[in-house]
Amino acid sequence: MGRATSRGSRIGLYISLAVLSIVLLLSLLPFGVVALNAFKTPADYAAFGPLSLPRHPTLSIVVDFWKRVDFGTKLWNSFYISACVALFGVALSLLNAYALGIGRVRGRTAFLILFVVANTLPQESLAYPLYYFAKALGIYDRQISIIIIFSVIQSAFGTYLMSSVFSAFPREILEASMVDGCNKGQALVRIVAPVAMPTLLVLFTFFFIWTWNEFFLPLIMLISDARQTVPIAISVTQGQHNMDATAASASALLGMLPCVLFFFAFQRTLTRGVAAGSVK
Repeated sequence: MGRATSRGSRIGLYISLAVLSIVLLLSLLPFGVVALNAFKTPADYAAFGPLSLPRHPTLSIVVDFWKRVDFGTKLWNSFYISACVALFGVALSLLNAYALGIGRVRGRTAFLILFVVANTLPQESLAYPLYYFAKALGIYDRQISIIIIFSVIQSAFGTYLMSSVFSAFPREILEASMVDGCNKGQALVRIVAPVAMPTLLVLFTFFFIWTWNEFFLPLIMLISDARQTVPIAISVTQGQHNMDATAASASALLGMLPCVLFFFAFQRTLTRGVAAGSVK
């Protein structure tokens, strides 16, 4: 009986691995097609289609796109904006959640509802007031405008998430720290933040990737070519009536690789954060 159960569980494991492998291959297929077409010439693409292997592999399309849009500058702009938003967004989330989840300020539920509603607002409804707000402050067409806007937008989600985490934080630890002479600021820095660090790192990773992929508001707020980001640079390959498929693939590959590399670099951090959250 024991052997039959063991054999059945092993077969179930193999079936699960097979299904997951198929799902993984299907998920990677679009990325593979993009990578193939990025190294084709337009004639090669027109003659053999998007699913064929490159007959004459070339880097010229990638190099031409890089030079045409000054992709190195766009890459730095995206990295700078995304890193700043991730840092400031996590800091805002931590401070807000500390006040709402542990400080138990009055109207806590109303504030949390406000943050949830703010997180669901479409960016199209925010474009008009944010445009005139940036104009009034003199920060229009400056990267600081995008950093401020997305730090606040991302922190709405982070505040809601961290508030639920902090609501279960053991108050006995904080009370013991107060007896030892810690004030609220010291308790936040020395006790709460280190305990919540796995969750904060997960938020940092998500905020970075989400900001990197933003297109609509940066398109409106950053009109100077030298200040624009990677998603805006990728859009130049698409016209109203035609599109260069090989250039679009090259641009998509260049725009996708940094984000994928960042994700893999922080993959262990994400795993630790999710594991820590499940244990808590």
